[in-house]
Amino acid sequence: MGRVREVGTLWIGGRLSWMEQLCLKSFVDAGQRITLFSYEDIPNVPAGVIRRDGREVLDTADFIKYEKKDSFALFADLFRIHMIAQNPGLIWVDTDVYCHRPMEYDSDYVMGFELPGEARVNNAVLGLPADSAILADILDFTADRHAIPEFVKPNLRAQYLAARAAGTPVHVSQQPWGVWGPLMITHFVEKHGLKDQAQPLDAFYPVIFPDRTKFLKDRKVAEKLITPRTTALHLWASNKRELGLRYGGIPPVGSYLAMLLERHGIRPDLAPITGRGKRVFDAGLIDAVDLPEVATFADIGGTAQSLALAAHAKWDCDIALVDLTHKGEWPEKPSNWVAPYRAFLADNGVAADRVRLVSKARDLRPTDLVANLSGFGDVNKIKHLTPVLDACLHAESRMILDIRKGSGSYPFLKERGTVEKLSSRDDGGVEITRARFTPLPPAATVTDPAWAEIARELAGQQGFYRDNGGHSFLYIPRGRTLVVTFDNLDIAMNKREERRPWGFHFIEKQGWSMLGVMAGGWTWYRDPWVAAEFDRLASTGFFAQFERVVFYGASMGGYAACAFSAACPGADVVAISPQSTLSRALVPWETRYKVAWDRDWSGPYGDAAEASKSARRVSILYDPYEPLDAGHAARFAAPNAVKLRAPLLGHRLGSSLHQMGILNPIILAALDGSLTEAAFYQRLRARRDFARYQRELFKRAIDAGHPALARRLGHWVLARGDNRFIRQGMAAL
Repeated sequence: MGRVREVGTLWIGGRLSWMEQLCLKSFVDAGQRITLFSYEDIPNVPAGVIRRDGREVLDTADFIKYEKKDSFALFADLFRIHMIAQNPGLIWVDTDVYCHRPMEYDSDYVMGFELPGEARVNNAVLGLPADSAILADILDFTADRHAIPEFVKPNLRAQYLAARAAGTPVHVSQQPWGVWGPLMITHFVEKHGLKDQAQPLDAFYPVIFPDRTKFLKDRKVAEKLITPRTTALHLWASNKRELGLRYGGIPPVGSYLAMLLERHGIRPDLAPITGRGKRVFDAGLIDAVDLPEVATFADIGGTAQSLALAAHAKWDCDIALVDLTHKGEWPEKPSNWVAPYRAFLADNGVAADRVRLVSKARDLRPTDLVANLSGFGDVNKIKHLTPVLDACLHAESRMILDIRKGSGSYPFLKERGTVEKLSSRDDGGVEITRARFTPLPPAATVTDPAWAEIARELAGQQGFYRDNGGHSFLYIPRGRTLVVTFDNLDIAMNKREERRPWGFHFIEKQGWSMLGVMAGGWTWYRDPWVAAEFDRLASTGFFAQFERVVFYGASMGGYAACAFSAACPGADVVAISPQSTLSRALVPWETRYKVAWDRDWSGPYGDAAEASKSARRVSILYDPYEPLDAGHAARFAAPNAVKLRAPLLGHRLGSSLHQMGILNPIILAALDGSLTEAAFYQRLRARRDFARYQRELFKRAIDAGHPALARRLGHWVLARGDNRFIRQGMAAL
């Protein structure tokens, strides 16, 4: 038996993709200790991987890149040399090196040829004696970032010499790819006469770089090249480009990579390949979606498979396939792309009942996230998209699309919302922009005759209805308790069959009076008229006639409930996922709700965290794992603030509580003043049977590297019923 060896590697760049997860886990599963160095937290490292701070090796913030390829490989080339020097016997492996079988080499020289004919030594797998002359030479060479390599082509070396003579030496980041990698290693191996220490081609590189896509073909193609001498198998991260461009970031079924993923229980949809170098793949567009949650995803034309899969994996959303011809017409039978799309989703664990084909206008539904890649606005005329946009987009929707310069798409879209550039590319001399589209909020008007008629009828002779064209106040007198609610007209009129303000029937049933404040858009009620109305109500003794006053709202309405409670000192406040303010000076970290950033957030009702200090009790219901919501909750620091935490239920907390069947009793108790923290958390125990909570808890256990805990949770959940996400996750474990 050979010498027991340990390996080390480095990761810079946030979350791992499935390829890095696969390679790291392969060493763990093979019983070979592997250490991952990093300079930041990485949330999805497989269990069993040893974690160490990269600053133990190189304490720096200067992560130099190969600038032409925008790659940290240059820093990794430097890091591995110092890691080997400071950790005798530790073997370096790149994060795209798979453990076919453990390395047990007796020698500290661990390296291999990467091309036939012993032409070049690669450094993807590298071990050197810590006290060797070759390592000392390499450390000395890399200490000078303007060094002129002896091993580059003569004409290039001449250019570097001339540049140095002119006082403008060429930095290593501007030099050829591999100058501190295989080119340098090969040079010093030859200089020190160590070629006999290099392992043969099939040890680490049986599938050579020009043949790297064989890993994407039938598994037998790569298996024929692997020999008994193969140990650490280089999978070539450059395959990510091919995977991202041609396969939606997922290895083809039956390929060698697909086989490895199945062997080690890695789910690629949970860690998609988002890009390579400066190129962002479709799955990477998930990072451009500035929504806390997505319940519905629609792909127009079937060109965003990997984005659909990434969205489903992240939010467990339903997927709609909008089958529209290039002229914006509905085909008589499903287009050719539909069946392969469904098969792709099914192969990657998306249940058939979560995918819906839209083949008629009447089947269109409001949608949170719409993909329109290489479609209308690029190769097809944008005007044909009008009926789809009218039916699918709502105030909180986002659309990711490609826009061809000169297509007329910008004027068309800017009449309907805002367009933000994500990236661009050249297509035969024409610029194609990939962009995020945000619809304009509904026009700020409540003078809709239908609403005015409904409101006046509800108010009756004893109540009142007032509006200024952008906001309205509806007062319905009943009992000595007043509930002040904040709502959005678009939701009340278009998304509720009864066309009533939020909680109307609920409040009516209790015999309570109601003051419903309605916004005609996403205004956050930052209208001087609204503030003046609350001042008028306070000064005329309106609130004083009630024994108890409660302000209630969620999200935007939650902000208003907290802020305008200042008009009635001593009132109670119940706010679900509220914002404290959207003032850029006070909450510069709040990246949502750009539509309201330019509003005036000054005045006595501007900062809800300050304004609500005069309330008797401010009950804040929020998810502490939603960072932005938690940030706002933290600003409510007065003694009257009661924080009711609902972990892993999301920003749309009210919807989650409603689906769990506990929203009404919680809100009723909060409004009548009987809700205690103990009673709230007792009710919240219902989340144990709530699919979303189970899914989020399971994902966090996996991401935190606790598979045993995830397995225990999975057994508990599946013993009580089915949860598709957890069932598939358990199969992978």
